[in-house]
Amino acid sequence: MRTITESQSTPKADGFWMPGEFEPQKRVWMGWPHRTDTWAHGAKPAQAQYAAIARAISEFTPIYMCANQVDYANCKAVFEEDENVHVIEMTTDDAWFRDTGATYVVNGKGDKRAVHWHFNAYGGLIDGLYFPWDKDEQIALKMAEISEVVRYRPDYMILEGGAITVDGEGTVVVTDQSVLCPGRTCSAVLVDEDEDNIWPNYGRKFEPWSEELRAYVENELKQYLGVDKVIFVKEGIDPSETNGHIDDVATFIAPGVMACIWTDDPDYPFYQQCHAAYETLSNATDAKGRKLKVYKLPMPVNPVYMDQASCDSIDIDENAEPRVSDEPLIASYMNYLVTNGGIITPQYGDENDALAIETLQKIYDETWGEGAYKVVGVQSEQVVFGGGNIHCITQQEPTGQAK
Repeated sequence: MRTITESQSTPKADGFWMPGEFEPQKRVWMGWPHRTDTWAHGAKPAQAQYAAIARAISEFTPIYMCANQVDYANCKAVFEEDENVHVIEMTTDDAWFRDTGATYVVNGKGDKRAVHWHFNAYGGLIDGLYFPWDKDEQIALKMAEISEVVRYRPDYMILEGGAITVDGEGTVVVTDQSVLCPGRTCSAVLVDEDEDNIWPNYGRKFEPWSEELRAYVENELKQYLGVDKVIFVKEGIDPSETNGHIDDVATFIAPGVMACIWTDDPDYPFYQQCHAAYETLSNATDAKGRKLKVYKLPMPVNPVYMDQASCDSIDIDENAEPRVSDEPLIASYMNYLVTNGGIITPQYGDENDALAIETLQKIYDETWGEGAYKVVGVQSEQVVFGGGNIHCITQQEPTGQAK
């Protein structure tokens, strides 16, 4: 497998771009949860929900489920009767394949390549969630090998797949909170060393939240996603987990069409973020000059909290962020996966569960035509307990063919 470094070329320079999630997919990648310092009750409840999610996806698209060597036999047994779920052995630190997996790019001629971002567990030693992360840093490389595609490797860009949503026609949406924070890219881009100084200067070249950093990140996104316009939403809804990934907040339904989380309850924990994101997107234009049409997707009526028994069941590790029962979890219906005619969306046992399915079905019917997509709800609160949701634990690989 050939690797193309930033000094050699970029996807945009070679005519490649990231397709929209609604475009045809070859497979969906997932990783089997295993960390007992992240997942409640020895990860068994999370594994059960991962399995249910994988089976729901496999009705539309093949699944490649990646399991550590110690978990391989059990994971293989779980999916023994599932012909469209393929279990392979792969060493991982955790199971967030949206964020650790490769971002695939295409050129419209049937060719496909993989972008291997740098990964540092959501903030490295500044505000990262676990240590070490070296096995997760290798996942995209392994995916590229298995997919038999060329790999692009930027010099410094630290990015997770959950931080981006693209329309496949030149537009990407991100949050300031995620891409401009202290623990991501600005922590990796350093000032040049003074050759005459025996004590090298490892100061940052860009300050967090600065316009200089924004310009650098914007250029990297354009080069590695093949886009022409970057839309910045100020905040996400999970500052202590991913520093506000966009995939909990908004997504592209189709070019020129987005959905955004919404609540009318001013006491809701994420009320301000919902309204601010909706206002930003509703007033934005995409790379083609279209004003975005933005649908509202409701939040659960009741914020989701982790029960104390589940908190107590998680192993204490000084290198992992502890879970507490008095902070609202990131339970958003927006964190769903689009795959080959299927919409796999979270369910929480909340009174808005059915409304979320109904709303998404209406949105996709209006956008793509009735019957083009089927919305399927899958229980996922155990995944939320770990810090993410259905979109966070999946990474699609496109076919490379246009829809």
